[in-house]
Amino acid sequence: MPSIFSYQSSEIDWCENNFVRSPIIAEYYNTISNVCFFILSAALLHLNRQYCQQRTVPMYFISGLLLCVGIFSMYFHMTLSYVGQLLDELSILWTLAVAYSFWYPRAHFPKCIKSRKHFYWLGGVTTVITTVMSFIKPSINAYALNCIAFHLLYLTWRELKKCNDQRVHRMAKAMVVWWVLAITSWLSDRWLCWLCQAINFPYFHSFWHVLIAVSLLYCFPLVMYFDVTYEMPAFKPKLGYWPSDSWPIVVPYIALEDPHKQC
Repeated sequence: MPSIFSYQSSEIDWCENNFVRSPIIAEYYNTISNVCFFILSAALLHLNRQYCQQRTVPMYFISGLLLCVGIFSMYFHMTLSYVGQLLDELSILWTLAVAYSFWYPRAHFPKCIKSRKHFYWLGGVTTVITTVMSFIKPSINAYALNCIAFHLLYLTWRELKKCNDQRVHRMAKAMVVWWVLAITSWLSDRWLCWLCQAINFPYFHSFWHVLIAVSLLYCFPLVMYFDVTYEMPAFKPKLGYWPSDSWPIVVPYIALEDPHKQC
């Protein structure tokens, strides 16, 4: 029986041909494309400095976990090992769990949850149970993780109904467009590998890494915007674009306007 650390011991093998570009890297482009998560982690901290000063713990936790996602995804695609697959998937699961714990709006808490502390416990227990379940049928883990996006889209829709800032609405639309492109690339690599091989372009999973990172560049400021609204009433969130509003391709960020004067 092969070791769980052995190359190609995972049930999952993406469309890119193995060991073509390197004798030690199974999926070369799927591996190196994960550098976008390192860039994403640094960009979130740098661009959202004002928010980070007020919400230091969530930002550094999430940033650190995004680095773990990039590292473990690189390890998985380099080796296609069983351990690499689980580390990749569980790092994503725990990043989502921490993001939910810190940023899930109080207005959407279940009725049985009375405080953020209780919600931490609910999220922690649910994540531990889900982590254990992920070992039962690892081949479906990726599908389950992608389904969480539908809940995030539903929450975004509910929050946008209460928001009149058109810049926020445009950012949400851009996020959805990037996500649709990302999930299309993921599904194409997973289900249409025969076609990708036929046209000699088996690299859609590496595009998934880049496109989902770009989608998250829009998603995180959106989440921060609503977090300021709910958790930091002394501040008013303001959406900005780097490097400039006039550029055709921009990266959004959250700035905090001066605190409201208290009566």
